[in-house]
Amino acid sequence: MSTNGDVGSLDASGKIIKMEVDYSVTCDEKIPLWKSWAASGKVQEAIDQLLALEKQTRTGADMASTARILVTIVQICYEAKNWSSLNDHIVLLSKRRSQLKQAVVKMVQECYTYVNKTPDKETKIKLIETLRTITEGKIYVEVERARLTHILAKIREEEGNVTEAAKIIQELQVETYGSMDKREKVELILEQMRLCLAIKDYIRTQIISKKISTKFFEEDDTQELKEKFYRLMISVDQHNGQYLSVCRHFRALGALGGSDALIGSVVFLILAPYDNEQADMTHRVNEDKDLDKLPEYKQLLGLFINPEIIRWSTLCATYEKMLRQTPFFSPTDEKGQERWNDLKNRVVEHNIRIMSMYYTRITLQRMSELLGLSVTETEEALSQLVVSAVVRAKIDRPAGVVHFRYTVCLLQKQQHPHNVDVLHAHHAAAHERAAGAKRDGDGGGAEPARRQRGGARQDRPSRRRRALQIKHGLVRSSERVVA
Repeated sequence: MSTNGDVGSLDASGKIIKMEVDYSVTCDEKIPLWKSWAASGKVQEAIDQLLALEKQTRTGADMASTARILVTIVQICYEAKNWSSLNDHIVLLSKRRSQLKQAVVKMVQECYTYVNKTPDKETKIKLIETLRTITEGKIYVEVERARLTHILAKIREEEGNVTEAAKIIQELQVETYGSMDKREKVELILEQMRLCLAIKDYIRTQIISKKISTKFFEEDDTQELKEKFYRLMISVDQHNGQYLSVCRHFRALGALGGSDALIGSVVFLILAPYDNEQADMTHRVNEDKDLDKLPEYKQLLGLFINPEIIRWSTLCATYEKMLRQTPFFSPTDEKGQERWNDLKNRVVEHNIRIMSMYYTRITLQRMSELLGLSVTETEEALSQLVVSAVVRAKIDRPAGVVHFRYTVCLLQKQQHPHNVDVLHAHHAAAHERAAGAKRDGDGGGAEPARRQRGGARQDRPSRRRRALQIKHGLVRSSERVVA
């Protein structure tokens, strides 16, 4: 035994304590002796001697010697197969006054190795609960507590008590554990997601998923975790009806998902309501070279890209058998039938968008014939698209006519930003040219134009109309209308 004030350790409150006495020599001498006592049957005598020495090393702030003694005590209890005594001494040693943190860490780490060596499940659960009790609220053993909690959750799940397993594992806030490896964090968060999904707690699963950054999956050795994460997210968003998100998850799987992921991305892409993001994703998926290996699905996706009306009866005759064989449109599944109805709605919405490109006015009766719906259903479908700002239209109910407020240049297939028809633009340009020719024929030059400046301003085309004429190629930007 010697004195040394240079080495320090931490007590249970986190204060730095300098070692006052070095008991390493005493431990080297006494610990083997007392272990031989325990081996010969004098277990309690050996433990009593170790507890007395532990008090001296603890008050002397000798962390290394205290840790050796704590580990030796639990080893003696384990070798004697006295599990009850082991649990009692774990609690006793952890609660001693001014116990050193590092010593408790060493003891807990040693006891953790005994968990899978217990003779039966009851003993195993009792040891886990004891260790979880002494590690609760202690940051320096948070990793060991998380691992023990995971083991306990697995046991409850194997017993069929999935709700209890999910409740247990949700206690962990592993994203805040600074001492835990990033990969282990992700594994535990994925387990939390899986168990929450097993009890159909979709909201909590969605919240927990935000704790994982997808940048983590860019590393090479994370492919297995990446697939597990996106499979879980697919299940969540399928339930929530977030079809475009499901498509993105299938796309993120990439080669990990194989052809099934590609099929899933196409199916949920065409199920997603139309918007700018969906349209952009449609073209990107269509350009995917891997899609050439699935010509039927490429043709199906092409139907929603081409500016042509889709006949629902034709689509069913061509693709229904193929789609029904996928797990997404199973006729025996309620969600599968719901997705089939959504597919029909997407076809109707596509057809209405195409009509808005080619028609400025159309009767409701004719529109319902093209859509294969009743007049009431047609009016309802059109109203939904107007509300979602996919098309701009007004319905004249007394006349039974739909007025589309957006028109399309059929050559460029682009929407005009103003409520002006192409034919009206042609007519306006022709009128301006005729007016200019008439003024030239009457001898109107620069001088009459100056004398009648007010009238010239009225005849000169407005900037808005002029911009439209230039855009549609009806006049060249370099031309000047003689006024």
